[in-house]
Amino acid sequence: ARLVRTLLQRYTASGATVVFSSHVMALVERLCTRIGIMTHGSLVVEATPAELRDRFEVASMEDAFLKAVGAADSDTGLEWLRASSG
Repeated sequence: ARLVRTLLQRYTASGATVVFSSHVMALVERLCTRIGIMTHGSLVVEATPAELRDRFEVASMEDAFLKAVGAADSDTGLEWLRASSG
């Protein structure tokens, strides 16, 4: 993991862009300078980690993700997982 992280950081330091996909928000926050959150095939928010925390008034990226996809407002916690075609 450290080797991959180092390679990504060197690559981006040279001016390259890396598209990184993960649901592990602590890792996303650590590696990414800009974060895009998608739900049902659509980009719902794109910002820096600090901007996302500020926008959703939360302390963690996990909480920002949950608010962005509507999971924070869910009664059972699973409605946001429904299929986008259904």
